Amino acid sequence: MKRKKTKHMDKNKNHGNAAAPQNPVDGEISVNDIDNEFVEQQDAEAAKDIANEEADRAAALQKELDDTRAQLEKEKKEYLFLMAEFDNFRKRTLKEKSELIKNGGENALKGLLPVIDDFERSLDAIKASDDAASIREGVELIYNKFVKYLEQNGVKPIDSAPGTVFDTELHEAVTTFPAPDESQKGKVIDTVQKGYTLHDKVLRHAKVVVGQ
Repeated sequence: MKRKKTKHMDKNKNHGNAAAPQNPVDGEISVNDIDNEFVEQQDAEAAKDIANEEADRAAALQKELDDTRAQLEKEKKEYLFLMAEFDNFRKRTLKEKSELIKNGGENALKGLLPVIDDFERSLDAIKASDDAASIREGVELIYNKFVKYLEQNGVKPIDSAPGTVFDTELHEAVTTFPAPDESQKGKVIDTVQKGYTLHDKVLRHAKVVVGQ
């Protein structure tokens, strides 16, 4: 009986030794601790890289924003400068146009003064002379001088001689008249009032009688 008890006790002893936990020795680092530390280090480096990328992206966006603001401010100044220049140009043009119209009318009237002088001299000559031929000659001289003055200023008579083809752009038909023959149909037979152009623009249409 004593021997069996000893055997049973040995079995329990061996069984207790097999189940004993394998605890690490104090001061030693386990594999799990190394793995956790490595993962944490990798996460920290990844977070740092992400933070650096975000900072670089934010800096690039800020630079782009600053450049855009600077460009916008530059274009705004240029726009205001151009607006001021255009306003000055508009005012200067209006002033020059006003002066041109004023001076143009002044020059036109000034050019007529010699014709008025000739008319006055002609009237004085008519009072002092009964020679119709000389009076007529003087009037013709004044007329020719006046026509020449008009031509120098771009005023020319419209051709409305008999036989001229009727042109609605230049002529105004005041009446129609039966044409003596077929060749005069649609053509000017007589001129009631002469027409004139100013630099190729109709100043007054010629009033004519048209053959029908």
